[in-house]
Amino acid sequence: MINIKSKRIAKLEEYITHKQQASYDELVDKFAVSKNTIRNDVQELIKSGKIMKVHGGAAVKNPVHEKSQNNEVTKPLTSFTYRKETNLAGKQQIAQQAATYVQEGDIIFIDTGTTVLEMIEHIQEKTITIVTNNIDIILRTIPFENLTVYSLGGLLDRRSQSFTTLQAQEIIKKYNINKAFLAATAISIKNGITSSIPEETELKSYIAKQIDQKFLLVDHQKFDKVALTTYCDLNQLDYLITDRLPNNKYVEYCTNNKVELVTANPNKGVKKCL
Repeated sequence: MINIKSKRIAKLEEYITHKQQASYDELVDKFAVSKNTIRNDVQELIKSGKIMKVHGGAAVKNPVHEKSQNNEVTKPLTSFTYRKETNLAGKQQIAQQAATYVQEGDIIFIDTGTTVLEMIEHIQEKTITIVTNNIDIILRTIPFENLTVYSLGGLLDRRSQSFTTLQAQEIIKKYNINKAFLAATAISIKNGITSSIPEETELKSYIAKQIDQKFLLVDHQKFDKVALTTYCDLNQLDYLITDRLPNNKYVEYCTNNKVELVTANPNKGVKKCL
């Protein structure tokens, strides 16, 4: 019996590691055991330090990344649930700082991402208009009647919990957006701002070129990494907001290209480099 359990737990770890994240229901179907058994097995894996608990399931604690030829890390897209749990405190700091740039009457675009999502808590009392393609942002704004929300609509992409549509660029042209709060899977000086979802690249690229003020919200874990597609260069941004000061090459690059680099840290205060 013990041997059977050990083998099952080993296969469970292998499965979650391969998938990066899995729900309890998925694991019950895969391994043909009860949900209580799966919960107990997952708890054993959590003790090992390799697996972490997320809402409704389990995920790898440190997703596998691969090195590219230019020595930057190729970053895969993990589940939205997993990403919401990762470095949450840092993301909240970034979002709180980003919210200070939102003024009464603004018409803003909020991208799909787990960092920009945290902005809602800090703008919920402002009278503004939000344009977005993300389901979670829409749901979080429901209680606040002062937040007017427009959705771009389209096909639901469960990887990012957002809508994608071929008409997104034409739709967003109709809105007089003055500020865009953008997300990214990864960022590097050579490859720029990158995303793991090609279907969103055209929309993000248009916003980076056309909107007056562009704010990129990324935590320190995304620097010197690269994802599947580039949607804009770093020098197209107006503000880069993060939770830790990146290395000097980013500080110098932002200074030389007039990108305001903002580091939000409650223990050290807000640091701006321009």
